[in-house]
Amino acid sequence: MASPEKPRTQTSSGSGASPSNRDEIQERYLRRAIAEINALGDELLALGDELHVPVLGSGHPLGDVFLLKHRPTQSEIHEGVAFFGRSGQALLKSLQRLSVDPLAVYGTNCLKFGTEGPVEARGWLTRELHIVQPRLVVAMGEETVAFLNGLGFPLADTLDAELAGELQPFTPTIDALVTPDIDASLDEQGAKTRFWSAFKTLGAWWSELPPY
Repeated sequence: MASPEKPRTQTSSGSGASPSNRDEIQERYLRRAIAEINALGDELLALGDELHVPVLGSGHPLGDVFLLKHRPTQSEIHEGVAFFGRSGQALLKSLQRLSVDPLAVYGTNCLKFGTEGPVEARGWLTRELHIVQPRLVVAMGEETVAFLNGLGFPLADTLDAELAGELQPFTPTIDALVTPDIDASLDEQGAKTRFWSAFKTLGAWWSELPPY
C-alpha cells in the first residue's frame, strides 16, 4: 500500500494548513522515520563484527534529497557514517553553492558493508527509500544507477546512466538525477568539472520545489 505523501522538510507559512497542524503532522512523520531508521541501523550493527563494520546513512530521515553512491570509502568504514570525509565535505560545499538546505538531505551507500551480496543490500536500500520518501534521488555513478535499476522498486522507471545532469522520473513521486561518482571525481580537475556540471541541476530543481 502506498504511503501518504509526506510534508516537505522545508515548510513555509504559505501552506493552507495552520502552522500548528503542519508542525504536528511533520512531527509524527519525523518520529516514525527516526524510529524506522534507527531499527534498520540496529539490524545492520547486529550483523557487523570487528572486520565488517556497517556504514549507516546520515542526514535528515525525511530528506527531500537522497544522495546515493555505490560503496563506502575507507574513511566512511572507519567512522561508520555515510559521506564522512572528502566526498561529504565536497558535497556540503556544493549544496551551499547551490543554496540547497543541507538539513533537507539524506545520504547513504548502496552497499552498507562494501562486501555484502546484492540481495541483502537491495533490501536495505529499499527500506531506506520507503522510510525517507525523498522527492529526488541523486544517483552517483554507473554502478549506483545499475543498482537502483535492479531494486525492483514499486512503480520505478529504468534510469539511463548516460543522461547525467538531466532530471529523470524514478517513480511517480520521486525524480532522479544521475551524476558521475563523487569519490572518483575529487582528484582531477576535469572529473570535478564533469561532476559539478551534472550536480548543479539539483539547484534549479530545489529552487522550483513548492515550499510545503
